[in-house]
Amino acid sequence: MAFVEKFELIYHRAAERKGGKAALQALLSKPRTAAQLQQLTDAECLSEFSKKIFQSGFVWSVVENKWPGFEELFFGFEPEKMLLMSDEMLAAKATDPRIIRNATKVFAIRDNALMIQQVADKYGSFGAFLAQWSGEDIIGLWGYLKKHGARLGGNTGAYALRVLGKDTFILSQDLEAYLRNFGVVEGGLSSQKNQKAIQQQFNVWQQESGLSLQEISKVVAFSCGDNYVGLKM
Repeated sequence: MAFVEKFELIYHRAAERKGGKAALQALLSKPRTAAQLQQLTDAECLSEFSKKIFQSGFVWSVVENKWPGFEELFFGFEPEKMLLMSDEMLAAKATDPRIIRNATKVFAIRDNALMIQQVADKYGSFGAFLAQWSGEDIIGLWGYLKKHGARLGGNTGAYALRVLGKDTFILSQDLEAYLRNFGVVEGGLSSQKNQKAIQQQFNVWQQESGLSLQEISKVVAFSCGDNYVGLKM
């Protein structure tokens, strides 16, 4: 069984590296509450999933600057409107200079609109679905997005959830290095064994600290490595 530091020690080291507890706290943020998640519209969810798909493997700032064009071209990412679009319409939009021209990613918008619509039919909205999902199995939510959505595997789905306000950790380079150093994971991160071990470790840290998953994620990353600041934490 892996020996992992108590979270109190990790927090103390992170605070020392960042100039004190106040400085560390200034770098942390809390996720949305369940009530706030329920206020998310399905269009907001589809827009964020789509943005993270286009940012994957691309310069994030370029996608951000072009996003108003995406919003205009895809009807504000209303799932119902996206589901009415034919293959021919999507293919034509994929050539529009107002957006990043990538047909595979454009078609993923409609695929994810279907996922969101199906979830909304059952839970009332995709935001309500996110609100009820337990943080003790956040990796299970990643798996749901990968299985039922399009191009939402790896960290893409997790990044989108973080921006939407759903509490989640992010498997950044620093966090992965920490988990490997203490023997929590070995081999590929996507194995069922490693996924379970990572979730269990975060559950332990959450019980010890009372902090959110995203706060814990950032603190652990700040306590070691090169400290890549931003959403990658």
